[in-house]
Amino acid sequence: MQQQNQILPRIGFIGAGRVAKGLAWGLARSKHNIVTAASRSLGSAEQLAARIAGCGASTDAQDVVDRADLVFVTVPDDAIAAVAAGVKWRQGMAVVHCSGATEVAVLEPAARAGAEIGGFHPLQLFGDPDVALAGLPGCTIGIEADGPLLPQLELLAAALGCRTIRLPPGCRVRYHAAAHYAAGFVIALLKQATDLWQSFGVEREDAIRALLPLLRGTAASVERSGLAQGLAGTYSRGDIGTIEKHLAELARAGPDALHLYCELALRSIPLGLERGGYDEKHAEAMRVLLRHALTR
Repeated sequence: MQQQNQILPRIGFIGAGRVAKGLAWGLARSKHNIVTAASRSLGSAEQLAARIAGCGASTDAQDVVDRADLVFVTVPDDAIAAVAAGVKWRQGMAVVHCSGATEVAVLEPAARAGAEIGGFHPLQLFGDPDVALAGLPGCTIGIEADGPLLPQLELLAAALGCRTIRLPPGCRVRYHAAAHYAAGFVIALLKQATDLWQSFGVEREDAIRALLPLLRGTAASVERSGLAQGLAGTYSRGDIGTIEKHLAELARAGPDALHLYCELALRSIPLGLERGGYDEKHAEAMRVLLRHALTR
């Protein structure tokens, strides 16, 4: 940025939704200078600004650009290009979007005006800004930038208590898709589990309460021991008799449940091999069972 010697650049937000609120409040808590936020809804901008001393609120994106040295573009993904093309950026400022799946090149209009551009994507769920704010410390932020902006963004992440990973150009869509396996798709799997429990009379809420400690324990085991050593249960040991029972019962539950189980089980076998739970001959016997079940 132009003001590289300024320890605390003036920071603004275009877009005042949940991500903007979580980041702005977190940065303000760490004594960074949040000067203004703009949103199509003045009420949203005012909600963001209300917790930050001296922070302005407006519906004018250009006002943010004119007042800030570093602008976070925190609008929905499909609106980033329009924002980038719709305001007058200036030489030496920095412009960063917070989308996981959108390439930094979408900010090219700002780069042509002489601004530094980058990406700053928190790997965190922002369903509620206050919950997200509490969960920011310890999460990881995917950063993409060049030159002086890169260490600047890493310092901001550190101020939030976050780890960082550097993302190379062109990887963001794959990076973002991969994150869904560890977030939303886990919920889809939990729903599949609760559906099966409901089939023998357990209410969904009771099933969720019963299964969530198992989910937390699994995550804690991976955090403590890694993927392979964190694997527990049938596929850590290679219990073929239990697998045969699972397959027979899930065949009665229906093809969707059976096929999902088989696909996930096949992906668990390499982890069981890695942790030393069984040898390749035993693993192949498991694969044969699962592949046969997929043909049903």
